[in-house]
Amino acid sequence: MIPFDQLPYRPCVGVVLVNRDGLVFLGERRGGPEQVDAQHSWQMPQGGIDEGESPEAAARRELYEETNVSSVEMLATAPDWFAYDLPEPLARQAWKGRYRGQTQKWIALRFTGTDDEIDVLNPGGGQHKPEFVAWRWEKLERTPGLIVPFKRPVYEQVVSVFQPVVAPAP
Repeated sequence: MIPFDQLPYRPCVGVVLVNRDGLVFLGERRGGPEQVDAQHSWQMPQGGIDEGESPEAAARRELYEETNVSSVEMLATAPDWFAYDLPEPLARQAWKGRYRGQTQKWIALRFTGTDDEIDVLNPGGGQHKPEFVAWRWEKLERTPGLIVPFKRPVYEQVVSVFQPVVAPAP
């Protein structure tokens, strides 16, 4: 078995979906090993980058597959990749034990549609398994306190980078 600290990170995107009021989308996870309690069951959309796929294309795809949202425009991309480690027992289960965590390129997108476009129970036009049981709009600065503790440092970096771009639409 490869030592935990020698495992690579899984390339991933994270999406800061911003509505017209300057609030960001949060989905409540369906459960699973990453959910530690009800208060910390929320997260922004995220997912793996397919081979040959750009981070922006992956962000749009993952957003649609998790929320049904396709009405977006580009706002900003984080200049750096942010990484987090899963707790080792969880990492040995997730992704067939091949990764110690994820390295994420975060992208902010402005939601240009209406809330009825969002369908976390039948995402991707009903073609994808739901990852969330509920959703809400939230202030970006509140998100680190709502995420599982091992992802919190990444969310703090996301807040720092994207706070200037989440202002309400003119």
